[in-house]
Amino acid sequence: MKHTEDIIPLSEQDLVLTKKFQHYLLLERGLSKNTLLSYERDLRQFMSWLVYRDIGVSLKDVTTEHIKAFVKYRHEQKKNSRSVARSVSALKGFYYWMMDEGLISVNPVSLLSGIKQEKKLPGVLSEDSVDTLLAQPDTDDPVESRDLCMLELLYATGLRVTELVSLRAGQVSLQQGVVRVTGKGQKERLVPMGEIARDQMAFYLNNVRPYLPGSEEPDVLFPSRKGGFMTRQAFWYRVKKYALSAGMAKDISPHQLRHAFATHLLNHGADLRSVQLLLGHSSVSTTQIYTHVANYRLKQLYQQHHPRA
Repeated sequence: MKHTEDIIPLSEQDLVLTKKFQHYLLLERGLSKNTLLSYERDLRQFMSWLVYRDIGVSLKDVTTEHIKAFVKYRHEQKKNSRSVARSVSALKGFYYWMMDEGLISVNPVSLLSGIKQEKKLPGVLSEDSVDTLLAQPDTDDPVESRDLCMLELLYATGLRVTELVSLRAGQVSLQQGVVRVTGKGQKERLVPMGEIARDQMAFYLNNVRPYLPGSEEPDVLFPSRKGGFMTRQAFWYRVKKYALSAGMAKDISPHQLRHAFATHLLNHGADLRSVQLLLGHSSVSTTQIYTHVANYRLKQLYQQHHPRA
């Protein structure tokens, strides 16, 4: 029998899925190309293992038992724990993404237990770091003033980057202070903006938007320099620019403002169900990672400040 190192080509359906996942990791998570290649290799090894054992299922049809058996096989190959943990991490990331996209109704990795691996919390910006980042755009420059409005809105609402860059003017109500968002699976939700973001939006619409390059399309809320909607990648580069000017880590991505939105809400007492609705998650299990982040922060504060810690 061949080994899973003899990696077979993916089916067309699975190839499309893995490419979409890579785009998400690159544009919304800001991961490096080397990390993307590692994730792709791990997914291909998993699919090769399924094929060589005549388990004729696509990535969308995988069960928890399939993944457990694959992890057991990897251990039997005498792979080191870091290599196995990376494989598990890739599979978890992929299936949580599929669940959030509405591509599967049951998450095969949510029931995994007894698999030892390093738990990596998503990188979360502190409230001070967010303030520093949002202080970088020059409001005398129309393009940077647009960027500030986008950053304020992203942190105030926790929108996905795709949802943010594709907003139309009619989706924003200054009077009600809400944004009407069409998310994954064409599900619609109303998200409050908050006073600071609403004030910034009002200033942008009245004093900036009419004078931007590409403003000929009035329905596009945040036009690119050439007109039409800004791409996710273009906004990602804008965020990196401001992060660098603030002296922050080079791997800051727009998605981290969504992480910050959720975590800061939980830190200040919001309940998990409310955060789930605001984020547009179809399953509360997807939102639970943020409770781990919040609890981790609480433990840090306790250890730093309690006299008997």
